[in-house]
Amino acid sequence: MLDTISADVRNTLASFSEDDAIIFNNKLYRLDRERYEAIPLADARKEAPRIAFIDGGQAEILSAGNLSVSFIRVAAAVFKRGIKLENLQEEFYLFTKAVWHGDDLYYHSTIYGSALIQKEDLYISSNDASIKIGSERAPISKVANMARRFAELALAAKVDADHVVLDGTLEKTFRNEEKYLEKLSSTISAVAKSSSLFTTSGNSPVVLLNKIGPEGCWRYSLDEAAHFVKLHPASRHVFRFEGDTTVLSSLLSLCSDALFLGYPYGLLMADQLARVSNAEKKSLRLRLLLNKDNSEIVNYLQTMNAHDILDTLG
Repeated sequence: MLDTISADVRNTLASFSEDDAIIFNNKLYRLDRERYEAIPLADARKEAPRIAFIDGGQAEILSAGNLSVSFIRVAAAVFKRGIKLENLQEEFYLFTKAVWHGDDLYYHSTIYGSALIQKEDLYISSNDASIKIGSERAPISKVANMARRFAELALAAKVDADHVVLDGTLEKTFRNEEKYLEKLSSTISAVAKSSSLFTTSGNSPVVLLNKIGPEGCWRYSLDEAAHFVKLHPASRHVFRFEGDTTVLSSLLSLCSDALFLGYPYGLLMADQLARVSNAEKKSLRLRLLLNKDNSEIVNYLQTMNAHDILDTLG
């Protein structure tokens, strides 16, 4: 059966051609080799810019259907001419609970720690289209995703740098996110490791563009704001890029790490700085649950977390 499946996959891949169009923001962009543009190396005679790379991490340390406690960390790694200058970290706890208001169920949050974001911006209906999944109410844990995103954008607006590069995109996803996007400078940009875009034939744009693209480092522009980039000649990876393209030449010297060839090393470092490991998550959870004053919390969670019980059974 697996041989049959493999053959079907190969036949599907073989059916793709260059006569295709990329679907982006409900518009069609025909593939055109003239859209490729080489990315030159940065001029070593000019003053190199300070580039800040930003990412975030999070862990839910307490979870129930009507409440959630999460730990969120955002980080920036600042580089100049390939040399790391400094690291910045901001972290906070987020307690979110369900409240009934105006004939609907809302999620109300309290922030403990860094004051990067406003808790009022996280107050949201469980039926808000920006967080719900299908026809179901959004799970309460979705609010932590909002908080992390807002914190990343807030740090991007705060950091001292000539260019700021985010992991992800610059598109608005959540309610109130525009408040943070509006504070960003014109030199902001974002690199997305994955892309959910398609061509009209159902192909992946990043695979197709890499296949037909020229040698070397290049960008392929859909419009003034949306691009695809290849940042190392030997890399197999093409990334979606948004924002200020003047930073691209300066990124090339940071994209030679063998661990992820063609991906900016600064974003790898920001990811490591912000990441909340499983060990750290477990430690935070134990510190909270082993507190003798929190026995009622433990008893409450034990009545809620049926999934955790099944997970322990393997």
